[in-house]
Amino acid sequence: MFELVREDIDSVFDRDPAARNVWEVVTCYPGFHARMFHRLSHWLWGLGLKWLARFVSHLGRWFTGIEIHPGARIGRRFFIDHGMGVVIGETAEIGDDVTLYHGVTLGGTSWNKGKRHPTLGNGVVVGAGAKILGPVTIGEGAKVGSNAVVVKDIPPAATAVGIPAHVVDVTREEARARQAETLGFSAYAISPNMDDPVAKAIHGLIDHTVSTDHRIELILEQLKRLGASIEDEKATADKFDPEYLNRIVD
Repeated sequence: MFELVREDIDSVFDRDPAARNVWEVVTCYPGFHARMFHRLSHWLWGLGLKWLARFVSHLGRWFTGIEIHPGARIGRRFFIDHGMGVVIGETAEIGDDVTLYHGVTLGGTSWNKGKRHPTLGNGVVVGAGAKILGPVTIGEGAKVGSNAVVVKDIPPAATAVGIPAHVVDVTREEARARQAETLGFSAYAISPNMDDPVAKAIHGLIDHTVSTDHRIELILEQLKRLGASIEDEKATADKFDPEYLNRIVD
């Protein structure tokens, strides 16, 4: 038990740079407290003391703002950052090294008995406000973006965003991020699947710019191979200077 608690404390330091010391984690981190409450309630649940398990879980919810059903199965080094508003249902299964942010819901979509909550593989990260609903499986190492609504399985190592969530092209997303940094623009909090037409237009422009830059680079490489002399940007810009054009006309 003490080894598991030590792992939980270490996982906070691994995933939260704001953590300064063990005393702060033990006394001021609701995610850590919720994990301790769940260990006790899950143990009671396994003993068949259902009401007492639910009561301990209820105390944990009141104390931390995090609701974890005693029946949920949670692996090692589980970390909830901030935590307020997190809800984890009875038949949810969570692997090792999983990270959840505030407002995450692992909920059910049916009133029937049996498996009705999500299964999260090892190393899954779920962003703030995301909803994962039903007996879906999130593959090992996958990431779910903030405010996404997942109702279908997500393959391992994939990144899912949007409402409903879909797997994004990681290569294109990385290209967008690099281009946005070059332009001095950060698309923070803008999902590529938002219904906002402005957001869609921005992503469309960035995609077009990245594609155009790539084509220009290919053209320049081919011209260099053919022995063409490629002028630098300054010389090209000078050609559009009014004085330069006047000299050519004269």
